[in-house]
Amino acid sequence: MNFTLKQEGKFKFIEEGKGAPIILLHGLMGGLSNFHHFINFFKDKGYKVLMPSLPIYDSPIMDSSVKRLAEFLNEFIKLKELKNFVIIGNSLGGHVGLYYTKLFNKAKGLILTGSSGLYESAMGSGYTKRGDYNVIKKKVQEVFYNPKVATKILVDEIYETVNDRNKLIKIIAYAKSAIRHNMAKDLPKIKIPICLIWGKDDIVTPPDVANEFDKLLPNSDLYWIDKCGHAPMMEHPNVFNETVVKWFSKRNLNIAS
Repeated sequence: MNFTLKQEGKFKFIEEGKGAPIILLHGLMGGLSNFHHFINFFKDKGYKVLMPSLPIYDSPIMDSSVKRLAEFLNEFIKLKELKNFVIIGNSLGGHVGLYYTKLFNKAKGLILTGSSGLYESAMGSGYTKRGDYNVIKKKVQEVFYNPKVATKILVDEIYETVNDRNKLIKIIAYAKSAIRHNMAKDLPKIKIPICLIWGKDDIVTPPDVANEFDKLLPNSDLYWIDKCGHAPMMEHPNVFNETVVKWFSKRNLNIAS
């Protein structure tokens, strides 16, 4: 990844570049490396890209909720004194961005890709055979349209995570919280510009989810990426980055200019 992980108080994060802030939020079993192409692209183009490590495995079980992660994000934003920022979230990270917006409404714009918040499958489920490496490998590969994106390093990380009992308990708790914090009734009240970037072959948050987000959000734009699964920023990083640039221009959110 080649980025320095900084720490201020309880927060661990990547901070690259100078300029207008973009906050990246990883998913339930995602990591800081998931957005490395994005960071490399935007850090030299007048943006400060920040990516906090969400405390998915560090918080007490009673605090393992989407709401608590949104509050954690707000604390991070206050610490860094960020203004006029855009949030980009994948999977659970998108859900956290939405819930943050519901509670605090301070983002200039929000980009969701494969976001939970309405309906998702396979989040924290199906790990009864977690001791079988090949089963986990297949499960990770299914997240992507191209199974080769699921590198051995990635599969090893997920395998280690789901076979750690304490981490697995947290994963299940957050998956249940994502279901409880369904945002169908909240979305029509969220007025900020929202960009939806979705893989046409996403089986975790299928295309119907993207269409429902687009229908319920009053100020959204939906972009599709062909031959792409649940993590467009990993599977088609160039197309993802170009789509973000296009949307910034369309919505006059060229915050680096």
